[in-house]
Amino acid sequence: MSTKIFVNQPVKDLTSSIDFFTALGYSVNPQFTDENAACVVINEHIYTMLLTEPFFKNFTKKPIVDATAGTETIVALSVDSREEVDVLVDKALAAGAQAANEPSDMGFMYSRSFSDLDGHTWEVLYMDPSHVE
Repeated sequence: MSTKIFVNQPVKDLTSSIDFFTALGYSVNPQFTDENAACVVINEHIYTMLLTEPFFKNFTKKPIVDATAGTETIVALSVDSREEVDVLVDKALAAGAQAANEPSDMGFMYSRSFSDLDGHTWEVLYMDPSHVE
């Protein structure tokens, strides 16, 4: 089995969060979804587990960070083109996200970011493959 990543995130309203991520074009794996959690499939190797805050507390001894007031992590996703950056972030904004930062254009790399419904920061970026070869 290849390595996969599961980003676990606490959410206040599971149904709204599912609606948000499906509006971005992602699917939900019903095998790992119930009233406490939803498995959002970003691609075959990346998933975000949306966990209700009470359920999330079972996995940590630390307090849950209020992502609208502080940042614990930034989830960065690469896409295949500058246009895909804009399409995905525009979908997020239309679904209720807030712009997190100004777009960044370094020539070889372009990115935009948004805060999801619970304030978690997502950065979407395109890097010209010829620049990293």
